[in-house]
Amino acid sequence: MQDNQSAATDLYTLDPLNRFTQRADDYVKYRPSYPPEAIDIILQGLAPASQILAADIGAGTGIASRLLALRGVKVIAVEPNGAMREAAQTHPNVEYREGSAEATNLPDASVDVVTAFQAFHWFDPEPALLEFRRILKPNGRLALVWNNRDQNDDFTGEYSSFIREVSNNHPCEGADTFEETLRQTQYFANYYQHECTIKYRQELDLDALIGRTQSISYLPCEGESHEYLVSGLQDLYHKFRSERGFVEMVYQTSIHILT
Repeated sequence: MQDNQSAATDLYTLDPLNRFTQRADDYVKYRPSYPPEAIDIILQGLAPASQILAADIGAGTGIASRLLALRGVKVIAVEPNGAMREAAQTHPNVEYREGSAEATNLPDASVDVVTAFQAFHWFDPEPALLEFRRILKPNGRLALVWNNRDQNDDFTGEYSSFIREVSNNHPCEGADTFEETLRQTQYFANYYQHECTIKYRQELDLDALIGRTQSISYLPCEGESHEYLVSGLQDLYHKFRSERGFVEMVYQTSIHILT
């Protein structure tokens, strides 16, 4: 088991640059996508998609970058981890670049939208928000998105409890503390929070359920703790699997818009 860590830990101090290096392949295969409604909210009221340049920060393997690109948006996918960039799937509207949230290497006032999907909690918030303000055009929009596991779903709730146990209550499994930071930031005047009305559901067979956990940087990938993780996942799978042989992870997607 990992050492217990306080929920108050600043995640950007826990080596976010390198912690996903060994997880890239599982990230590509098993990370969930996002509901179309989330992309609708991000783009609502903006120029036609073909006229939008977005910077997707902490883009990982480009899951969300490609969702934006499929709408016609031109996307600069900024990702500091080389293994994640190399594992990313290509799209003609997506350009992958090395950079971080705190130092994107993009020009001043150069993009219409900045997005971060399942990533902002790994950023140092003060310099990251300043950097986002710098690269956004004056009327630009920042959209921070999370897939939050639905604790009211039976399988997802039991899975979440088990993950908290295995991770020794890793800070990522604790209550979100970023919302007050977003409300109080001096770099953006307006803050809005949206919850997608359509829940996102991810079907997983046993291999995919195990693989999903191996894309999570704070879960064990070897040794006795990994064996314990796999055993528990097998128990959950057999308890909740459907006749078709799947379990269903249910997410509530939240979108935080700053302008």
